Amino acid sequence: MVRIESRMGHQMSSTTKATPADIYRQLKDLILSFVFYPGVRVTENELADRFHVSRTPVREALQRLAAEGYVTILPKQGCFVRDIDIDEINHYYDVRIGLEMLALELACQAMSDSQLKKLAAAWDPEQVPSKPPTVAAMVARDESFHLALAAGTGNAVLAGYLKDVNDHIHIVRRLDFTDPTRIEQTYREHHEVVQCLLARDVDGAKQLLQRHIRKSAEVAKAITLTQLAQQRILAHAKR
Repeated sequence: MVRIESRMGHQMSSTTKATPADIYRQLKDLILSFVFYPGVRVTENELADRFHVSRTPVREALQRLAAEGYVTILPKQGCFVRDIDIDEINHYYDVRIGLEMLALELACQAMSDSQLKKLAAAWDPEQVPSKPPTVAAMVARDESFHLALAAGTGNAVLAGYLKDVNDHIHIVRRLDFTDPTRIEQTYREHHEVVQCLLARDVDGAKQLLQRHIRKSAEVAKAITLTQLAQQRILAHAKR
């Protein structure tokens, strides 16, 4: 078992009561950064001691993380950070590409020039911020682009399914933006996709977006596997 004391970030002071939301945010950050690597067991008692709270708010935070798929709670066994299954991630990416290709077809018909121009302006490569945004902010911004296209179709079911898929691959998607050059590339690639839609070239848009998604997936999965290996080495060294 990995102890909670290992590299806990943003600790609450002994005079500050951590809320379930505080605990949720910090645990999620530790999971996403692989400080708590997949498969590690965490306990309510250890977390309660760390945050100087009772087990009740800890339990609430863990239940929320379980509902989002970040941890698995097994009766009489404990709470475990969910393992990352690369094959499963690949399957989600396949589904994501299928949904996004359909979104492009429908958006090309449904979205007006003014809507597309507004989206293109938001991703103008000249507007890349001089100070790189946080990874979390960039992931949210990237997801907003894809969801905007899905929403632009007028098909709420499609947009809902795409959001669900994004939630399942969020843990690896965020790693795509740890390299600042990927931020610049994302702006450029998103802008190019919208330019194709403005020209009503749906085949060109599909080709560009599929290439963009697959590139992002490969970068994120490569970093994921590297970080997992590093964290497991650290964990074994501490035993």
